[in-house]
Amino acid sequence: MVAQISRRRTVRADPQRVWDVLADFGAIGDWMSAVDHSCVLSTDPDGPVGTTRRVQIRRVTLVETITEFDAPTTLAYDIAGVPRWMRRLNNRWTVRPERPGATTVTLTTSVDLGPGRVRALAGRLVGLLMAQLSNTMLAGLATRSETTHV
Repeated sequence: MVAQISRRRTVRADPQRVWDVLADFGAIGDWMSAVDHSCVLSTDPDGPVGTTRRVQIRRVTLVETITEFDAPTTLAYDIAGVPRWMRRLNNRWTVRPERPGATTVTLTTSVDLGPGRVRALAGRLVGLLMAQLSNTMLAGLATRSETTHV
């Protein structure tokens, strides 16, 4: 069973500005305060899907691989480097215009721990913990998008 947790935030910036921050895949460390370092590891010659980045958070190293990229509205990536009992962890961002100068950003985290009631419950708990991180990520994205002038 897959647990999904979504968080939404309105950002006071045009959708393109928000998308430009999100789509700069290697630069998450510039706007996510918990990230100590981030960089692109590889790109795919056929486009953004398959691009990987390394994200360092304290002693934890994550490798994130783009699974969906539909500019300027959707970015999704799988997250590796999490404990083995997590079969799959995925973040999916959607960017939608709300009104002039405002954008709604939704971050949905999907957690798959496998079949069974205990694992389904554990997946929900992991999802709730990830939701707290999602709130932090949305806040960082908002701050960067609202204060960066291109």
